[in-house]
Amino acid sequence: MIFSKQYETMPQEELQKLQLKRLRQTLFLIKNSNSALKTKYTSIEPDDIKSLDDLKKLPFTTKEELRNCYPLNHITFPDKVVRIHTSSGTTGTPVINAMTQADVESWAEIAARCFFAAGASGKDRVQIMPSFGLFNGGFGFHFGAQKIGAFIIPMGAGRTLLQLKFIKDFQTSVICSIASYPQRLIEVANQNDFDFSQTGLRIAILGAETWSDELRTRVESQMGVSAFDIIGMTETGGVGMGIDCEAKSGIHIWEDHYIAEIVNPNTLEPVDDGVEGELVITTLTREGLPLIRYRTKDITKIITRDKCDCGRTHLRVSRLKGRTDDMLKVKGVNFYPSQIEQILLQYKTIGPYYQIVLENSKGKDEITIILEKINGFSNEARNRLENALYDLLGFHCILQVVPENTIQRTPGKMVRVIDKRKK
Repeated sequence: MIFSKQYETMPQEELQKLQLKRLRQTLFLIKNSNSALKTKYTSIEPDDIKSLDDLKKLPFTTKEELRNCYPLNHITFPDKVVRIHTSSGTTGTPVINAMTQADVESWAEIAARCFFAAGASGKDRVQIMPSFGLFNGGFGFHFGAQKIGAFIIPMGAGRTLLQLKFIKDFQTSVICSIASYPQRLIEVANQNDFDFSQTGLRIAILGAETWSDELRTRVESQMGVSAFDIIGMTETGGVGMGIDCEAKSGIHIWEDHYIAEIVNPNTLEPVDDGVEGELVITTLTREGLPLIRYRTKDITKIITRDKCDCGRTHLRVSRLKGRTDDMLKVKGVNFYPSQIEQILLQYKTIGPYYQIVLENSKGKDEITIILEKINGFSNEARNRLENALYDLLGFHCILQVVPENTIQRTPGKMVRVIDKRKK
């Protein structure tokens, strides 16, 4: 189940030669385009790049730079653009990725690889649950499913009862959604005596949010699927930049399309493999918005560059821990919401919906964790949970235990953190 065997199993030495060639081509493209970003590279020529190690000499690209170029000043050749997508953020000027027809075809190819890596094929029926619009998710899954010849059910976001009806009536075998949405599917299924075991569902491809192994376990056990973590962002070309395979031993990043670096987010110096830091991406096949050393703000690490048991040779990174701007600081302690989730979802009597509320009372930070109890929540479990959170944070949290269905359900990304502190 390898979609592009020539590239996905290419030896690392050959991959690196291909990356170097495409890096030079990318730099040439930017320098000879209409993009305002080309001024960053006036002092360097493609032939100056003698090895991949020279990538470190090139400047970083940031989201702020792309926003400052709104709407199309960062695009290489606007007359070749066939479609746009925007970042899913709800505040500030949107980041535009304008795509050429070649970009759309590349997107379809890497998304198709992801479907194959998850064990899907042209024989599957794929129900796509992200929205079809400026957010890239729905279309990315659509292009990939179309590329592998699958039966496509383009549902879009929301309408959970109808989603379940179609899963059953059309014998959907693969669902694609944002990572938190299966929780809603499970909840509505339980309320309506819907039995996933009576469907053909077997694969869930989930992304767009940081989600824990504990949540994966819940989704897999309650829906009877194998769940896969897919990554990608609007700026780098959409969903499909990488995915974990059936070996579940890290997320493969397609190295013939991207160069992945990990840097210290404070010093911006590269770190060794195995050391956690910020993921930096250089695109190698994008025409409309080629990017060199784009700071994604995602926190991860390179696990290995060795050949995987699945046969793929592309490097693997750990599942994303969070974003640098997601990190919370309370009472001098830095932590990510995903670390809280990992603890909460170890308890079967706690639902998957929770919120972390940060407040400042009398000059001191306080953290309240609102969680929903299911099937009872004993005092003993509460004590164990309080101790586990204290071990993580080094201070006590306020636990607010509420009945199931108290926290608002939304069709989009879940609001995990509410920060009421004065900025």
